[in-house]
Amino acid sequence: MISKAQLGALFPRASAAQTDAFAALHGALFASFGIDKNNFRRDFFLAQIGHESGGLSIERENLNYTAPRLMAVWQKRFPTLAAAQPYAGNPQKLANFVYSGRNGNGPEASGDGFLFRGRGFMQLTGREGYQEAGSRAGLDLVGNPDLAFAPPHALNVALAFWKWKGANAVCDSGDFKAATKIVNGGTIGMAEREAWLGKVRRVLAVPPPRKLQPSPTLNILVQKSLRARGHTEIGAVDGFIGARTTAAIIEFRQKNGLGEGLLDDRLLNALGVVFP
Repeated sequence: MISKAQLGALFPRASAAQTDAFAALHGALFASFGIDKNNFRRDFFLAQIGHESGGLSIERENLNYTAPRLMAVWQKRFPTLAAAQPYAGNPQKLANFVYSGRNGNGPEASGDGFLFRGRGFMQLTGREGYQEAGSRAGLDLVGNPDLAFAPPHALNVALAFWKWKGANAVCDSGDFKAATKIVNGGTIGMAEREAWLGKVRRVLAVPPPRKLQPSPTLNILVQKSLRARGHTEIGAVDGFIGARTTAAIIEFRQKNGLGEGLLDDRLLNALGVVFP
């Protein structure tokens, strides 16, 4: 789980509504979409949405460009100042032109380019993207595109896009560049995305577990808790960490993703054991 304090450190520009919704929903959603299976998935996802949405602060794509900027962003479409000028300061006209006939959008006259411009944590773009992400999120994003950035739905939509693109499998290789290509279609903003990844890892860094010295009192508490969770194979609660209790601890740690080790504070927290 990511705390509100950690979310505030990660995304200080996010609105209170977005932060509150993220804090309340991410645990269940991360589990549902498999993001919680390993840190590659979690960290890559958070870094990508941080970059794409300006730290969860950008709701819709800003297409209000000057003519020189249009020439820089879309060099092939606007090779001259004269070609760019009619679209400068006109987001609707620009979106309908540059996004027409792409990503499931209709022709320029359809208005799909502007209607399905970038929105939300992943800056979802194109009729096809809204349809595919919406079907996986259980939302009618084609009929109501603004749901893509609404606080109750924004994280769900971003994760639905992630699932549509099969990003988890790419993350499992540990290749952040490959994950960026899944999201972006290329590697635009790679340095900024890597900076986001570094920030995510710093903020969410987990201190190493505190190893504990066995003692009869601690051992008895651990054995009782293990037995209460069905590990009756340990036998009698005798305060001795023998082979059967050790095997039960190792099995419990593996099932609960606690990493290697034996007696430490991660084990006690997972078992609900309170010990000084």
